[in-house]
Amino acid sequence: MKALLLVGGEGTRLRPLTCNTVKAMVPILNRPFLEHMVSYLRNYGITDIILTLCYLPDQLEAFFGDGTSFGLNLVYVMEESPLGTAGAVKNAQQYLDDTFLVFNGDIFTDIDLQAMLAYHRNRQAKATIALTPVLDPSAYGVLETEPDGRVVRFVEKPKPGEAKTNLINAGIYILEPDILDWIPQNRPYMFEHHLYPHLLKDGIPVYGYAGSGGYWIDIGTHDKYRQVQYDLLEGRCTAVLNIPGKGPAVYPGVTIEGEVTIGDGCRIGAGTRIAGPSAISENCIIEDGASITASFLWPQARLGKNAILNKCVIGRESVIGDRAVIGEGAVIGDHTSIEPGTQIAPGSR
Repeated sequence: MKALLLVGGEGTRLRPLTCNTVKAMVPILNRPFLEHMVSYLRNYGITDIILTLCYLPDQLEAFFGDGTSFGLNLVYVMEESPLGTAGAVKNAQQYLDDTFLVFNGDIFTDIDLQAMLAYHRNRQAKATIALTPVLDPSAYGVLETEPDGRVVRFVEKPKPGEAKTNLINAGIYILEPDILDWIPQNRPYMFEHHLYPHLLKDGIPVYGYAGSGGYWIDIGTHDKYRQVQYDLLEGRCTAVLNIPGKGPAVYPGVTIEGEVTIGDGCRIGAGTRIAGPSAISENCIIEDGASITASFLWPQARLGKNAILNKCVIGRESVIGDRAVIGEGAVIGDHTSIEPGTQIAPGSR
């Protein structure tokens, strides 16, 4: 089975982190997000992967090449302008001649794909949509199903308290290739708003797969971007690469507490305290007396003497001055300099 990953989006909700880095390449525990996901697919024997690209495509091609070094066969399909979720799949139709899998480009999961495929085939479905439970479905697309799983209605972002179920569209689909005949060519078209309602209207069998749980998160916001890394470090998801630097690390005069991963080439000064869950990417410099709590530093970031980070993200090659304090939820973009003694309020971007 082939997999198609909808990578192309700009990732506007993750700005400023995605101003210079395509969303699929943002580091998750010091490895690109997409590398985690293709490793997860490869574990199911899925090695033929199609990437739909629109924003900063050169970054992915430079890292993954043709996929050979990752044990994959990668195909890149460009969109001249955004085509929407279903339109992007239609744009890759020439490569899709059998049952195939589609992933939204900001989903991190360990759902059992083998079980989902068996469910799809047993019901002779034309489309199977992975479902996941959430506490508040009002921000998502909700699917109402029959007892056998057949979808009867889509409700997009129901008002709080009005949803009949808390099972939402997880952005993972198994599709038969003739489904593509329902998608128009060369114009924006969405699974959620256009294709699936059209299929239901025409009586085409669409099923929802609730499975037996599993991990699922949409990493498209800063809070969720931090949360997925907390979850991985604390063992709440099985879909994770062998993370370099994760495990016992000894730095003289440095206190490390909890789950922390530190990349190659880092220099960490005496008297520094690092509390997990945290990840420090390669070639970072942490000066004496600094304090890092539940934070993430991108490559070549520099933290000055006695500076303090609390539940924040520091972009690539940024410099945090001596005694600066970066508050909870703050996001510092790439190549940014924060003056000594500055205090960045919680939630700042």
